[in-house]
Amino acid sequence: MRSHFNTIFKIFVALLLLWVMYQQVFGRENIHEIVAVFKENFRLEQSIFLIGTFLLMPVNWLFETLKWRTLIWNFEQHSLWQSYKAILVGVTFSIFTPNRIGEYGGRVLLVKAENNWKTVVATLVGSFSQLLALLSFGLIGLVYFVQYFSMLEPLLLRGISIIGIALVGLMIFCFYNIDLVIPLIKRIPYAHLFKRFTKDVSVLQNYTKKSLSRALLFASLRYATYLMQYYLLLLFFGIEVPFWIGAAGIATIFLIQTSIPLPPIWDLLVRGEVALQIWGLFDANAISVLAATFSLWVINLIIPSLIGMIFIVNINVLKSLGYEKNHQKNSTL
Repeated sequence: MRSHFNTIFKIFVALLLLWVMYQQVFGRENIHEIVAVFKENFRLEQSIFLIGTFLLMPVNWLFETLKWRTLIWNFEQHSLWQSYKAILVGVTFSIFTPNRIGEYGGRVLLVKAENNWKTVVATLVGSFSQLLALLSFGLIGLVYFVQYFSMLEPLLLRGISIIGIALVGLMIFCFYNIDLVIPLIKRIPYAHLFKRFTKDVSVLQNYTKKSLSRALLFASLRYATYLMQYYLLLLFFGIEVPFWIGAAGIATIFLIQTSIPLPPIWDLLVRGEVALQIWGLFDANAISVLAATFSLWVINLIIPSLIGMIFIVNINVLKSLGYEKNHQKNSTL
């Protein structure tokens, strides 16, 4: 029965992945136009930008791996390769879930069952560090972009900047005092019903300023890598934008996109619409803009999720979740 569950679960995940791929890759109404513009720009002098984007994909997930490995090191020491596999498995699960929360469930499959909830807590801290990096750079990019095009009155822009700086400052304080969350969680009504989780939240006490700073550094490097990938794809599809204003535009797109929690299948649509508004200011071709957004999504999510699916095949899901161990204990009683 347990072996059948593992098989059914893996088939279900594989079918979901194939469904997302069909809907967003082969089922797109403008896929033929995207393929056409891709072929049109696939020239020797342009291909270097596409190759650069592909080469940065594993680097992008490497920084995520280093960040996560830093945060779980206190309770689980993984090799870099084992950690990398956990990240890619998380990507596979994230493809179907709002705001990519499936990453949490995917990563716990490659840690010891007793550390599942600690891993969830560590992943939450990692997500917080990534959000902090995104909001910090996004705010800078937004202010620079809006000021460059004189899109807002100076007084209103100054007000937005002050509010943004205050928000980021508050988040930085919370990040470096993350252990203050522990007594707050324990005071939540009915928290006693989740004793295992509230107990494992204590892992937050083990994070030092140094480890949190390392996590934030890796989050910032990952953000910079992702931004560079997007910029290289803009160049590949013939959207000529000066680097700094291009970086500011990309940061603005990331900032707006993150404020709308949607499953990746809808996230691509929202990102495309926002990108059309941003790059439309440079008279960029609409199909080229959508092709750049679509290509970034395929390279950074679809390809890693397919690789992650390969790793899932070799995972004993029930054992990873601690079920088999508990079942054996009950059988001996």
